[in-house]
Amino acid sequence: MNAGNDNGLKRAHFDKVRLPVLLLLPQLTILLLFFFIPSLRALTQAFLLSDPFGNSVQFVGFDNFRQLLASEVYRESVQVTVVFTLAQNALTIAAALVLAFASDRVIRGKGLYKSIILLPYAIAPVIAGILWAFLFNPAVGPLAQLLRGAGVAWDPNRNGTDAMVLVVLAASWKHICYDYIFLLAGLLAIPSSLMEAAAVDGARPLRRFFTIGLPLLGPTLFFLAVMNFVYGFFEVFAIIHAVTRGGPAGATNVMVYKVFTDGFVNLDLGSSAAQSVILMAFALVMTLLQFRYVERNVNYDS
Repeated sequence: MNAGNDNGLKRAHFDKVRLPVLLLLPQLTILLLFFFIPSLRALTQAFLLSDPFGNSVQFVGFDNFRQLLASEVYRESVQVTVVFTLAQNALTIAAALVLAFASDRVIRGKGLYKSIILLPYAIAPVIAGILWAFLFNPAVGPLAQLLRGAGVAWDPNRNGTDAMVLVVLAASWKHICYDYIFLLAGLLAIPSSLMEAAAVDGARPLRRFFTIGLPLLGPTLFFLAVMNFVYGFFEVFAIIHAVTRGGPAGATNVMVYKVFTDGFVNLDLGSSAAQSVILMAFALVMTLLQFRYVERNVNYDS
């Protein structure tokens, strides 16, 4: 391997292919074992009908997809997923914006303030779910007792709306720190001369934020909206499983959790695999639509 200098930049030149292949081999092996092979298996299983033990396998073409699209339960799961994702996305970005804006207003203990905000990111999703399930438990949860004392008939075990609110709060709390990091970095990247000029003109902090900071955060907000969308579709299984297990009566049975229940509880492997394919395709289409239409309204000029 030779090192060269081109305009002050160091570049590595490999004389043989063996070394770069060996360096990439661990990552490629992980991708092969935990992504490509399972994805290929799910894609093929979506067109098959098999018994729970895999003794009898039959090719059924698109029958699994037809049954899913005709299923009222599956359509309700799609609606629940969309509502959950939109609510979680809006709440997470709004809360992270407030916290990032407040970071500049903190005078003492700014490092402690940032550390406390970032703590949820170090907590496992299932632990976060258990924590929120306890806090809002209608029997022993302290926050649930406060709600009942205020006259709110809180019971996520029986009320679907309460259960949805609970999982949205839990998922947003777990993901706020992720959005906070990017928004804080975006605010710090805004030229101070613009803020100082606005302050000289008499603009107060909130007005400076909404007229200067927020428009310049457009690319960051767009990126976070896409990432929160992916998070809401794929990464909330542990929280749903720990808090509500998809209940009550399917009120929080998002698509990724239905894949689990149909595949590992009901042992309907063909339907579960078909749902996985639809989930991936649906998320891909929505992401492409976001890039196609939302990006037009985003200003990438600093």
